[in-house]
Amino acid sequence: MTEISAAALRGAVDLSSLRGRGQQPAGAPGTAAPAAGAPAPGETGAPAASGVVIDVTDASFGDIVELSRTVPVVVDLWAEWCGPCKQLSPVIEKVTKEQAGRVVLAKVDVDANPQIAQAFRAESIPMVIALIGGQPVPMFTGAVPEAQVREVFTKLLEVAEQSGVSGSVPFEDAPGDDASDAVEEVQEAPLPPLHAEAFEAIEAGDYERAAQAYERALAESPRDEEAKAGLGQVRLLGRVQGLDLQEVRAAAAAAPLDVDAQFQVADLDLAGGHIDDAFDRLLELFAALDAEQRVRVRERLVELFDLVGSADPRVAPARTRLASMLF
Repeated sequence: MTEISAAALRGAVDLSSLRGRGQQPAGAPGTAAPAAGAPAPGETGAPAASGVVIDVTDASFGDIVELSRTVPVVVDLWAEWCGPCKQLSPVIEKVTKEQAGRVVLAKVDVDANPQIAQAFRAESIPMVIALIGGQPVPMFTGAVPEAQVREVFTKLLEVAEQSGVSGSVPFEDAPGDDASDAVEEVQEAPLPPLHAEAFEAIEAGDYERAAQAYERALAESPRDEEAKAGLGQVRLLGRVQGLDLQEVRAAAAAAPLDVDAQFQVADLDLAGGHIDDAFDRLLELFAALDAEQRVRVRERLVELFDLVGSADPRVAPARTRLASMLF
């Protein structure tokens, strides 16, 4: 089964260039033209949309990102020429409709919408990714059996609920809905006040204020797993904010035992979805340091393990490597 961990890819795919495009007029700067020979948006070979199945374009994708803050959105990257896509898409639509509004399916023709495909780094299709709270979560690539689709959808809803994304949209099995309609109709599940404050701060790029809100939430409720995960995420986002990848890598290469320099590269790797690279870098650094310096590296590794989540298959081997060097 494909593992789903909402924390694992926080920031791994940069969707910022696609946000807000639902409000742009046709032909506005930044709106991609359809690829040569590709069907125009709205004239694709995709199956007809229903109340929870939406055809999405580069221009309207910002609406979908916003919608995912209240209801999980499954993004199906497909193309008319793709045989496996035609096998998988009906299955995804069927399972989506069975959720009766708890999940929205956004269908993207990659030929007509290259900017979305590029943002998700779609090297092969069909490729299916979920959006939870505006953040991408991998589901599966290639045609998979219906049983696996159902299993992954079940996990998706669990992760979404843990992340506070448990709203729904009115479900009518009829054509005609689009991304803007769904955003207007969505029935939001209210967030706890401190969580809402944190999300507002994240939207404003104020990660320090978001961290403070999550810290207060944890002070009130130490078992608040959503606040704990959110705190780890905003701390990471705060650390990588403003960093230049090339400069950071050059500094780390010039000083392989500089803990702070290696931390910065590991943070950028994790934020970019290169989780194994981040773990390997810090484990190799840990092995090369003396006992006093190792303390900080161990603490950072444990922090990153918690951020990615124990369900991610890359965490257990890294924990085992760390334990073997500790004892």
